[in-house]
Parts: sequence; C-alpha cells; structure tokens
Amino acid sequence: MRAGQFGVLSSLVNRFAPSWRGLAPAQAIVLGFGSALAVGTLLLWLPISAAPGNRTSIVDALFTATSALCVTGLVTLDTATHWSGFGLAVILALIQLGGLGIMVFAALVGIVLARKVSVRARMNAVAETRAVGQPSIKRIAGGIFLTSVAIEAACAAILFVRFLVAYDYGPGRAAWSAVFHAVSAFNNAGFALYSDSMMGFASDGWILLPLCAAIIVGGIGFPVLRQLRRELRTPLHWTMNTRIVLIVTAALLVVSTLAITTMEWSNPDTLGSEGYGTRILGGFFHAVQTRTAGFNSVDIGQMHDETWLVMDILMFIGGGPAGTAGGIKVTTFAVLFFILWTELRGGLAVNIFGKRLARGVHRQAISVVLLALAAVTGVTLAILAMTDFDLDTVLFEAVSAFGTVGLSTGITADLPDAAQLLLVALMFMGRLGPLTLGSALALRERRVAYELPKERPAIG
Repeated sequence: MRAGQFGVLSSLVNRFAPSWRGLAPAQAIVLGFGSALAVGTLLLWLPISAAPGNRTSIVDALFTATSALCVTGLVTLDTATHWSGFGLAVILALIQLGGLGIMVFAALVGIVLARKVSVRARMNAVAETRAVGQPSIKRIAGGIFLTSVAIEAACAAILFVRFLVAYDYGPGRAAWSAVFHAVSAFNNAGFALYSDSMMGFASDGWILLPLCAAIIVGGIGFPVLRQLRRELRTPLHWTMNTRIVLIVTAALLVVSTLAITTMEWSNPDTLGSEGYGTRILGGFFHAVQTRTAGFNSVDIGQMHDETWLVMDILMFIGGGPAGTAGGIKVTTFAVLFFILWTELRGGLAVNIFGKRLARGVHRQAISVVLLALAAVTGVTLAILAMTDFDLDTVLFEAVSAFGTVGLSTGITADLPDAAQLLLVALMFMGRLGPLTLGSALALRERRVAYELPKERPAIG
C-alpha cells in the first residue's frame, strides 16, 4: 500500500474507529455485519441494481442482501433475470465479504491504523477464526485471504475452461460465470446465475464436482486448512478440532450421499429419470449442498418428505467452525455425541481422541443447540400461523435459513413480507448466533472462589 493511500485510510479509520472501541467481541461482530447489511440493502434497492424494467422493493433488497452477506442463497427474486450487472456485482461482493468475515476486515483496518492490534482486537479475530491461541492477526487475515483467492481461482479456472469448451460461452461470459460460481461455492453461498441453479448441468461432473470441492474446502474451516498445510503428514500432531472436523465431515458426506441417493433413486421427478452415473452424481452433489451451500441440480420441491427430513438434519448440523458454512457446526454435533456416548457407558469424563474435553465446552455446546432449536421452532410456528403451507416445507425453509444453506422447496418468493422478514432474522441469527454466542461464552469463563452444595434432581 502506498504512503498516500495509507494516510487516507488512516484518517478515515481515525474518524470512525472511536465508535468501535470498548465493544465486546460479540457486539463488534454484530455491529460490523449490521453495517455491511445496511449498505448492501441500500445498494440493491437502487434502480441501477435492477435489470431494465424491474423494480426492487425494500424487503426484497433486504432479503437478498442478508442472504448474500450471510452466505445463504435463499432468494425472493430470480437472480438470473432480476438483477443488473451492477446488482450482481454487489451480491458477489457481499458474498465474499460475508465469507471472509467482518472481523477479519476490521482487524486489517486496525493494523493499517496502528500497525499493531490490541488484546481485544486480537480476541475478536480469534472469535471469528476459532484459531488456536492468539497468533498474529496479520498472519490470520493474510492467510485467510490468500487461501480464499487460491481456492476460488483454482475452481474458477476449471469452470472457465468447461464453459468455454463445452458450452460455447464467449471468453467474457465464461470468465464471469466461472468467477461468480467459484466465489459462491467456496463461500457456501449457493447463488447461481441461472434461474434453475445447476439443473442444466445435472450430468456434468466437470461443473458439479469442482463446485463440490470448493464447498467442502470452504466449509471445513480455516484453522483446519492451516494445520493441514503445515502438518499434513503428521496426523498425530493434529488438534482435536482438526480431527473432529475431518472425521465427522467425511462420515456425514458418506451417510448423506447414501441416504439421498437411495431415497431419490426411483423418484421420476428428481433422480429417477436419469442414468445411473447421473443419479450417483446428483446424490453426492446434494449431500454436499447440505454442508450449507445451496446449489441444486434437481427440483428440491419434488423430493420425498423423508429426504427433506434427512436434509433438515444435515443442514442444521452444518460445516466446520471458522469456515464459510453455517449450522451449529460439526464440532458441536460431535461434542454432544461424545457426551451422550460417555453417559451411556457410565463414564465420568468425556474423552475424545485420547484427550479429555473441557467441561465448559459441554455447556457451550448444549447452549448453542438449544438456542438454535428454539429459533428454528419459533420461526417455523410463526410462518405456519401466517401461511397455508405444510409443516414439511416451512420447516425445510426455516432450517435452510438458519443453517445459511439456501436450498428451498420453492416457497420463499410466495411468503408474505412478514414471513420473509422472519427468515431474514433467522439467516442473520444463523450466521452470527453460534459464532457470537460461542465466543461470548468462552470469554465470560472465570474462576470462582467457592462452589455451592451439589444436589441431583431426578432425570428421565
């Protein structure tokens, strides 16, 4: 950065930085996302953001901005036809911003301003990235940025060649489509430039598999990627977090692929009318989407009810912490599983991969899950009360919003404004809720000088 640019940026930060000082990490994260959401909503509301002949209501602009910033993918307007080039660029910028994390950008501004970070700012970055310990925030932000760009570029390169060679796209259109979908995939956003998402490429593994790879890598989290890059050949040195994320992610991908493929194998409205290879590819592709991406190569609304239920569970679990995926996170799910396993075996301490789990993590995991269930249940009941849609479709929509997935049975655009605003709140909560709650609970831990007498109520 040149000296002149540094001076201008420093003066701007000096003007607005005081309002950020003294904020708790959770407050700073929410304020950062809220500010970006307000700007994104106003930009999408402008006439220049809509294609000629289209107008955007403030609710639609807010919904789209929230979906993009929270890397969800739910839409009330057809992304392919409603937005202008400027509007699509705004959506892409919001996706990238939401994926990288507002607090990473705030930390970078702090570095430019002071050339160092305070303890509070460092804790903010740790809360967003879930990094182990307190490494340099400059290295964290730089690593996240470079990793994101490298993976997106690799995915975009494959897509560019495929669009150029197999679909007769011109170089400009091929490049734009490749970059947009690569960014959307890595950030687990699920926005597509086609009205039917990826249904036009249902049998094309050269399109679907690179998207799946970017989604999986983006969803496992930056701390895991960082450790794999440094210690790929020494798995014994991997942290508990890395082991849990990799093992649970692989297990869920296998189980979900088998479940979705089996359940939809004979459904003529989804996979049943395709060849065997396309059915397997479609089953795997949609299993990956439940890691919280949101693309679809078949009509989700035509899937069986039991498939929706399986996808509800997978979307609720989500991906890895400090990645671009949403949900309660695979680590939270694993912690609850090991707690249950320990109780069933009559154990006293929860041990995972040869290490004892800190008792404070038990409470944090339970708190995140219970609040998530309360949020999804409350919004589902509210939407059921104000619409005539079935429980299955409304629950799917609510879980998709909370998990920042973006898969839809097709009812989003038909919901009343009040219901759409509830989904907006759920997307915002789903992206920031587990993050801010987890960091807040971790930072509030403190030792006490005494303990009250123990007593056991009857359970069960």
